[in-house]
Amino acid sequence: MEENKDIENRDNIKKQMILYFSFAIAMICLNFLIQKSNQLYFAPNICQNFGEFELIRIYYCSTNLYNMPELIGSIVAVGITYIVKFILDKFVVFKRPAFQLKETSEEFFKYFFFAIITTVENIGIQFLMTNFLHTPLEISMVVALSIGYITKFLLDRKYVFIIK
Repeated sequence: MEENKDIENRDNIKKQMILYFSFAIAMICLNFLIQKSNQLYFAPNICQNFGEFELIRIYYCSTNLYNMPELIGSIVAVGITYIVKFILDKFVVFKRPAFQLKETSEEFFKYFFFAIITTVENIGIQFLMTNFLHTPLEISMVVALSIGYITKFLLDRKYVFIIK
């Protein structure tokens, strides 16, 4: 009987990992789409049309010291994908279908707290790879996001979506 529970638990973890990382791949694609849209469309248009404003020129359009459009695009992309991923993780991966405001709020705050930690990890890795190792955006983004999602799965499974 105990052996059957162990097998069932391992199968459940495998299913969660497959779903979690499948959604992570989808979020990497979405993140890539958002960052490339920022790089090719939004940043050039914003800098061209609003670059005369000092705040926008310094904190969004500047590439003098660091590539600020890339950094801002990365922050926006990660933020959007974490919200989408929370919804998928809660209701599909960890099968927490009950929507109770208190429970969901607590889960979201824990999820968001760990998202901040892994976002700093993600953006830091991408920033270092792009600016100091001169790695292309696409490669640094995939490496950083992959490391971030592995870290996030371990944290979410243990601390956020605790199955009672």
